[in-house]
Amino acid sequence: MQKKHGIRWKEFKAHWQNYIFQVLFATISTFFVLLTLKLQQAVIVASIGSTAFIVFAMPKSITAQPKNIIGGYIAGISVGSLCSLVPHMSLLHSMFLYAAAVGLSIFAMVLTDTEHPPASGAALGIAMLGFSLKVVLAAMTSVLILALIHNVFKDYLRDLT
Repeated sequence: MQKKHGIRWKEFKAHWQNYIFQVLFATISTFFVLLTLKLQQAVIVASIGSTAFIVFAMPKSITAQPKNIIGGYIAGISVGSLCSLVPHMSLLHSMFLYAAAVGLSIFAMVLTDTEHPPASGAALGIAMLGFSLKVVLAAMTSVLILALIHNVFKDYLRDLT
């Protein structure tokens, strides 16, 4: 692949429609996430933004598959919710619980074969913010929409990386 100053000009020229189409999809889906979640839930929003990157820039990746997206977020949200229920006795204890949410979410995803790295960010966010049904519903709705878009348009999406 010919690169000119780090840019894939030849690839872009040949498939510019995919670049535009996939970037617009990522933008629109992220916009709707922002409408449903507050900026205080920035960690959750950021994890879903990372999911949008994987779905639209790396759609052939195993982590972009609907099973991994949905299963990864179920694992991450579940672990984050459980960690948020543990009483926080000190700042150090809180930091350990937040770190444990990340580690345990990775463990859960690996065990269930649903690896999706951004879902560990969701685990961290929920552990830090505490369980909120509204946040869980908004995150899972966003994730389901991204997985649906990936599934419906998988024949038209191409790896841009």
